[in-house]
Amino acid sequence: MRLNKLAPGEGAKKNGKRFGRGHSAGQGKTSGRGVKGQHARSGGYHKVGFEGGQMPLQRRLPKVGFNSRMAKYSAELRLHELNIPTADLIDLDELKKLNLVAAFTTKVKVILSGEINKAVKLKGIAVTKGARAAIEKAGGSIDA
Repeated sequence: MRLNKLAPGEGAKKNGKRFGRGHSAGQGKTSGRGVKGQHARSGGYHKVGFEGGQMPLQRRLPKVGFNSRMAKYSAELRLHELNIPTADLIDLDELKKLNLVAAFTTKVKVILSGEINKAVKLKGIAVTKGARAAIEKAGGSIDA
């Protein structure tokens, strides 16, 4: 097989309609656009969702979703990121100093993602059940 010999299968490609080539071509005079009106004109159409002036569906339906205002101030910390700090006591200020959480964060929660291979002492940081078990198994402790 040669790349310059590749071609679509027989009958796979069909030529498109040739508009405006006379009646014998099947799409003459108005070229399948009907007679007069917005659809017959060039550039004459409306935006997606337009319903003839009726209030469009996307504006009739209520807005959905929710953006928590507290989400901006809370952060998640993966378990393996607790290996980074060298201090014996890890608190919110230490995490901010190392840029592990954003500067305006007020709440941090450690989640079970990755492994921890050193004993750490957490103060004022929330942890999930799995993360608590992993920290305690590594010899660490958690002060609420």
